[in-house]
Amino acid sequence: MPELPEVETVRRGLNQLTLNQEITGGDVLLDRTIAYPFSVGEFTHGIKGNTISTWHRRGKYLLAELSPLSLRSSDRRKPALRLLSSSPPSSQSHTGYLGAHLRMTGQLLWLHRDEPLHKHTRVRLFFGDQQELRFVDQRTFGQMWWVPPNVPVETAMTGLAKLAVDPFSPEFTVDYLAQKLKNRRRPIKTALLDQSVVAGLGNIYADEALFKSGILPETLCTNLERSQIELLRTAIIQVLEASIAAGGTTFSNFLNVKGINGNYGGVALVYNRTGEPCRVCGNVIQRIRLGGRSSHFCPECQH
Repeated sequence: MPELPEVETVRRGLNQLTLNQEITGGDVLLDRTIAYPFSVGEFTHGIKGNTISTWHRRGKYLLAELSPLSLRSSDRRKPALRLLSSSPPSSQSHTGYLGAHLRMTGQLLWLHRDEPLHKHTRVRLFFGDQQELRFVDQRTFGQMWWVPPNVPVETAMTGLAKLAVDPFSPEFTVDYLAQKLKNRRRPIKTALLDQSVVAGLGNIYADEALFKSGILPETLCTNLERSQIELLRTAIIQVLEASIAAGGTTFSNFLNVKGINGNYGGVALVYNRTGEPCRVCGNVIQRIRLGGRSSHFCPECQH
């Protein structure tokens, strides 16, 4: 499943390629991909004739702010640098929001319209110069939304209201993380996958952050010392930044908007490296199951 670095990589690519161009139409090939509104016709009608001012990210969600075509390009909002705040920015001229969640296998690809149609294409958004933004999703769990300007975003995209703060937010402090983990008698790895604890973190980067902070994945949250939480917070930010710099991780389906794999997988510290030597101490990387998910760790470097 694409995690924060992969979604951030897609966001940055979309901000480079799709802004200030008219959406001339759309084609929904799988109706259930559209989560809101419930009418596919209303979705395509709502986005048509608009342009995208900027793409935001909130956790693993993507959200494009739409503007009318008549708005001068000099008046358009500049792309957000990092993340969507808890309440999306708005302006009197915006015409709603286009949302997307890639879930397990979703891809947003910027292609020429003559490019052969992928087998698992679910939604096509048409732009000028025969370009299109194509939503491809093999497992069909991905979703898209058009949120009209008079509808609160969290009302339509209900998952947004359940998200914790973003790891790159100033609110993601040691005190915040310590409070979230306080008195929780469950493994720290399981807690880190909870989007109400940290938004955007998933299996890959939870494993990586725990390795960098020297914490075993099955350590109970309530047993963590503040010094360990400080290390963990720093490690979370570091591994996310490293993966974003590498264009994310591709182990199976992830591609950026140009169809290119992410490169972080080649330098991962523990994730998906069961039986291989630790890059630090040389001991064998081990794997256990926690909460139905695989956890990779080094028994020597993590305690």
